[in-house]
Amino acid sequence: MKRKKHTSAEDEAQIDMTPMLDIVFIMLIFFIVTTSFVKEKGLDVNRPEDNQAKNDKPSKALSIRIDADGTIMMGGREVDIRRVVANTQTYLAENNTDSAAIQAHEDSEHGTVVEVMNQVKIAGIDKVSVLVKKKS
Repeated sequence: MKRKKHTSAEDEAQIDMTPMLDIVFIMLIFFIVTTSFVKEKGLDVNRPEDNQAKNDKPSKALSIRIDADGTIMMGGREVDIRRVVANTQTYLAENNTDSAAIQAHEDSEHGTVVEVMNQVKIAGIDKVSVLVKKKS
């Protein structure tokens, strides 16, 4: 018996790449479709709007001082607790502001400070801050 020699290059075995490429393209399409419908989880952030463009002039906070004996000073003059609302509304009519700063003496009564805060909020100022003195 004669053995046939495989001398020609055409007779050698070849690997068919077509099915492998088909699988790769199918996987590519699958991943593209599934990732486009995935919604990322996270927090929705509500950023504050830019107020610089809205206000033509900078706002000046209403300054209220409460002394140790309960004397209330607004704009350099003494004011009765019952007149805080009226004086605050007058200040709001003359100035463009949305905040007030209350500077209370450490020996003043807390009830007076809270009452002044309530009166300022009734007058229409929602941003009320209390200034405290750092103890040294």
